[in-house]
Amino acid sequence: MTIELYHTAHSTCSQKVRITLAEKGLERGKDWIEREVDLGRFQQLDPEYLKLNPNGVVPTLVHDDNVLIESSAILEYLDEVFPKPAMMPADAVGRARLRAWMRYVDEVPTVAVRVPSFANLFAPMRFTNKTDAEFAAHADRLPLRKQFYQRMTQKGFGQKEIDYACFQITQTAERIDKAVADNGGPWILGSQFSLVDAQVAPLFDRFEDMGYGDLWTGLPRFAAWWTAMKARPSFIAAFYSPSRISERYKAHFKTAAQLKEERGY
Repeated sequence: MTIELYHTAHSTCSQKVRITLAEKGLERGKDWIEREVDLGRFQQLDPEYLKLNPNGVVPTLVHDDNVLIESSAILEYLDEVFPKPAMMPADAVGRARLRAWMRYVDEVPTVAVRVPSFANLFAPMRFTNKTDAEFAAHADRLPLRKQFYQRMTQKGFGQKEIDYACFQITQTAERIDKAVADNGGPWILGSQFSLVDAQVAPLFDRFEDMGYGDLWTGLPRFAAWWTAMKARPSFIAAFYSPSRISERYKAHFKTAAQLKEERGY
């Protein structure tokens, strides 16, 4: 058995796969081979990497020469191939509810987290000194998310877009708060730690790292879930240094408060 993970330490989609690998008892450097992809140098767009993942994103999992892409699909694959401990409900209704949650996470908070990430760090760091033509040329290179880049400037996003992203992550926290209450906790689906817990946790970590942790104040059940999540061994294993952008890009990183003071939002 050979497992290779092409990933990036601070990529939220990579982090959820690493949490799931750790839940399955598979240790970084021991049970799976690490292939770090440098997003700052756009290695995800290198021709050799695009042969593995034509979408030009991380992560990519290679298991016994089988190439798997799309992080949420990778989570389900890992749970099927390494069934213990189970991270999907045993019954059909439970699995359907899990997949509904996973689709929501992919479509709402996963999309939302990109906005402040680019506004606070990635766009200003990588593109401030680029001309409009250079910026447009980079967007044209992307197999996915051309429109995402075209919606912003070299400095990132404006207040309207950031406010909406904050609304989306707040809505997600509120839904988790309700789900923990309705299902008896301590996890989103109840007593079972599931794929959706692993899937969504890195998104809250990124928002918290950027200084938006006050968005979920007043949600006691969510707070209990988040505290338990951060204390879980798989979460700790997945967030080795430097898995947070505040640490990886210290010289360029700006918190929400700093961005508000600088730009007014």
